[in-house]
Amino acid sequence: MSASVTPERTPIDFGYSSRQTRLGAQVSLRWSVRSVAVNAALVTIALVAAVLALGFGDYPFSPAEVVAALAGQGDEFQRMIVIEWRLPVALAALLFGVLLGIGGAVFQSLTRNPLGSPDVIGFDTGAYTAVAIAVLTLGTKNYWGVASAALIGGLATAAIVYLLAYRRGVQGFRLIIVGIAVSAMLGAVNIYLVTRADITDSMSVGFWAAGSLSRVGWEGLFPATIGGLIIVGLIATLAPALRQLELGDDAALSQGVNANRSRPALLITGVAATALVTAAAGPIGFVALAAPQLARRLARTPGVTVGGAACMGAALLTCAHALSLLIAELYRPIPVGLITVCLGGLYLIWLLIRETRKSL
Repeated sequence: MSASVTPERTPIDFGYSSRQTRLGAQVSLRWSVRSVAVNAALVTIALVAAVLALGFGDYPFSPAEVVAALAGQGDEFQRMIVIEWRLPVALAALLFGVLLGIGGAVFQSLTRNPLGSPDVIGFDTGAYTAVAIAVLTLGTKNYWGVASAALIGGLATAAIVYLLAYRRGVQGFRLIIVGIAVSAMLGAVNIYLVTRADITDSMSVGFWAAGSLSRVGWEGLFPATIGGLIIVGLIATLAPALRQLELGDDAALSQGVNANRSRPALLITGVAATALVTAAAGPIGFVALAAPQLARRLARTPGVTVGGAACMGAALLTCAHALSLLIAELYRPIPVGLITVCLGGLYLIWLLIRETRKSL
């Protein structure tokens, strides 16, 4: 039985629809058995992939040895390798997957388009441009300088795209087209900067652009975790407006949601989610694009859901990370960003074919 919800108390909808639990006067969570089961399975997959990833490397460990090291057992060497060296990267894969899934869900909900993803719209390209300028022109070399440049570049690109797409409001299709155009222009700038720079600096920027989790340590993971928790809290606060905006600005206004105030706040939060990942690990493409849609199809929800996208994002990135480590053992190291791009490219081709057939 579903409890009735008055218009004044629009629930935060994480995509769960058959039962409802009140959390105070203004917030409620609706859930269904299928959605909970799918999300639980995705979280389990993510955790299993993370444990397997902790065992890969120059010093391989079995899953039992990894679990023992995490529990504080085993010898000191195993604990040092697993906890001090590999655990920050595994946790980063989980956290960054969640943030990418959230960012993708926000943009696909706002644009009402499965192609509405931060990496497609061009925010990753803007972050790359800022990093290229910082490293190749200003001589920035340290981690925090590069991370700050990526964060500023992503947010600045989002602001430019929003302003160019704004015309008595922002429509999703116009936002995507403008974003693709801005991304193309920034891509040309990036190529020019790299071709004119010193070969060593160009290789450094190119490696960052490939998207790698190997650079993440405890010193970088801690601020990223704090920022991620803040973003999750903001998304939970803005989720009622996100669900109402999917119905259109007029319908949202009738429910007391001001689109002119809520949409920019959601855009900033969604950009911050992906920009935080890009700042820490470089651009990791297509997770934000694929996670919301795959989660929606598995859970059979009527629309994109934030909770499902977050769980799917964590599962996708941790599996890609484990696969990259396995390939490194069999062949040579490959950044996780290259794996997500390859797999995401196949998904994008399938999505375009499917959407084209639906329109015929």
